[in-house]
Amino acid sequence: MSLSEKQFVAALKAVADPARLKILRLLKQKGQCSIGKGVGMCACDVQDHVSLSQPTISHHIAILRKAGLVLSEKHGLWMWYKRDEKALKELARAVGADL
Repeated sequence: MSLSEKQFVAALKAVADPARLKILRLLKQKGQCSIGKGVGMCACDVQDHVSLSQPTISHHIAILRKAGLVLSEKHGLWMWYKRDEKALKELARAVGADL
């Protein structure tokens, strides 16, 4: 499946921001989740690694989710986030094909 031009542009805009790129890299790390998931993090876990407020982190994660690059799940009071590796690989393929 290939990305539409709209999806492609949204994904590129999402990863162009240094804070969102850092969040994507953090979500790849294993064993960093406070609710015991093997990969991915809650917003509070991300906050422990970046110099941003929780509302700002949530804003950046919302942009990554809207671009289709991050998945989320509700666990009790917590929102857990992980990278959508399939979407990220498709983005990488699209960048290589279009440039």
